[in-house]
Amino acid sequence: MTHDELHRKLTEQLRTMPLGTSADITDFAIAYWDGHKVVYAFLRDEGCGRVEEEFEFTEHEFEQWADALADWEKEPKFSARPEILEWLKDAPPFEAG
Repeated sequence: MTHDELHRKLTEQLRTMPLGTSADITDFAIAYWDGHKVVYAFLRDEGCGRVEEEFEFTEHEFEQWADALADWEKEPKFSARPEILEWLKDAPPFEAG
């Protein structure tokens, strides 16, 4: 799997899931669909599961997290995150064009 393949896979999966769903790609990072694109975000350090901040998912992160991402690909994990749903409650649905 490459960086681009993972991003495409996340895009395909997340845009068909209910808003507020995250792909738990590592223990400390998630991805979610914002109505237009996949957004990557770090989780807070204290283990509460809340989002800390968004980040750009580059080849560097992909290489650094290769083992965790390979584990996620084998057994994808998703979570419903009410805080994301609240942020996105007015986001438009995905429209294939």
